[in-house]
Amino acid sequence: MSDRFDCFVVFAEMRTGSNFLEANLNAMAGITCHGEAFNPHFIGYPKSDDILGITQEERDFAPERLLEAIRTQTPGGIGGFRFFHDHDPRVLETLLTDARIAKIILTRNPADSYVSKKIAQATGQWKLTNVKKRKDAKVHFDAAEFEAHLADLQAFQVTLMKALQTTAQTAFYVDYDDLQDVEVMNGLARWLGAAGSLDSLNTALKRQNPEPASEKVHNFEEMATSLARLDRFNLSRTPNFEPRRGPVVPTYIGGAKTPLLYMPVRSGPETAVTRWLCGLDGVKPRDLETKFTQASLREWKRIRPGHRSFTVVRHPLARAHEAFCSKILTTGAGSFAGIRKTLRRAHALPIPEGEPGSDYDAAAHRIAFTAWLDWVKANLSGQTAVRVDGHWATQAQCIQGMAEFTLPDMIVREDEMEGYLPALAMQVGHPAPQDPEPVPTAAPFSLAEIYDDRIEALAREAYQRDYIMFGFDDWS
Repeated sequence: MSDRFDCFVVFAEMRTGSNFLEANLNAMAGITCHGEAFNPHFIGYPKSDDILGITQEERDFAPERLLEAIRTQTPGGIGGFRFFHDHDPRVLETLLTDARIAKIILTRNPADSYVSKKIAQATGQWKLTNVKKRKDAKVHFDAAEFEAHLADLQAFQVTLMKALQTTAQTAFYVDYDDLQDVEVMNGLARWLGAAGSLDSLNTALKRQNPEPASEKVHNFEEMATSLARLDRFNLSRTPNFEPRRGPVVPTYIGGAKTPLLYMPVRSGPETAVTRWLCGLDGVKPRDLETKFTQASLREWKRIRPGHRSFTVVRHPLARAHEAFCSKILTTGAGSFAGIRKTLRRAHALPIPEGEPGSDYDAAAHRIAFTAWLDWVKANLSGQTAVRVDGHWATQAQCIQGMAEFTLPDMIVREDEMEGYLPALAMQVGHPAPQDPEPVPTAAPFSLAEIYDDRIEALAREAYQRDYIMFGFDDWS
């Protein structure tokens, strides 16, 4: 055990050279790597019965017990193990958050590891110690399979990186090609705090497939085309600078008798849906279940088996117009007076100081709303000092926030409420649900009166994420 670390974990994947790395670590005095200690199919190695006296059955029952044994009972120095993305997830949080556990991150070109894995699967040869017994095979490159392989690798690497960042830790990174550098191996030993070092690398394990990919893959040209098509640098990603949103549980609305839960996206058809929920049970809005906490919502769900939850998304342009008219343009109840003042003063939003009067015509409304859409684009891109409020945040981000606590069973588009909401009510036993009735936006001028191509284009720029995620077409 070193002064800095109690034990270590090698985060790796199949066919990244982790066996070779382990062999070299075990060749150093004061370092013991116990194989794949948390592989769900075996313990340490395929034919092993235990690690430090702990059997696979005991590990599966209490994985933290094995981790503690490796930490405290490894003889003669520091102990560790290899951990892949599909190993026992119950210990992952401890591995990531405990600064006394050294993190070694081993990586390899994903295309090389994929081809190597395919060859090993075809030949059944996962290790090579005698070159004369080497088995050879050419494999087929499956683009969809490779992309799934790549997605798994990238997702796990993002998890590791995020954990290191948020816990103020650093890892020792080793690339597959670094494994042939004895100086890197000795640097790793010093980082772990071990006294031992190597004069030369372990020679027992041999590289199995040293040929270029063109000699190992039947459809190499197809592979090259597929890899070229992949956006390696993620250039096509739509940047998202919106802050993450929580589930906003207190805004959820439960039916008085009908076991439906409405999870509103703000500036959507909240009034129309609330009235529909009231109509289902013949009650007033005050009789609906509201002001939930996470605890009370769990209880609501528990005593209503068969319940359904839903949210309704609105066309991004119509929703932006609703938010503008109800929160920014007006000075009435529920408006955002502070943000309104800042938008007029700091961003020169062309709206009246008070409520719109007789001199505020459709042309003025078009100009003001156009300026608002311009500002929303900057706000959602993190370019303003004003908060991103839920009334104009993207609906995709709002629903993603809901998922932190509970997902809606159904996402309904506003223009399809008449078909889907009554059907949803019938699913939970309502005999004759009425149709929801639309509620127009309270605005001096309707969106139809000011709509033009420029307004549509601005909405698409501001809400590109919603247009893509929900498949919205032009508003008109």
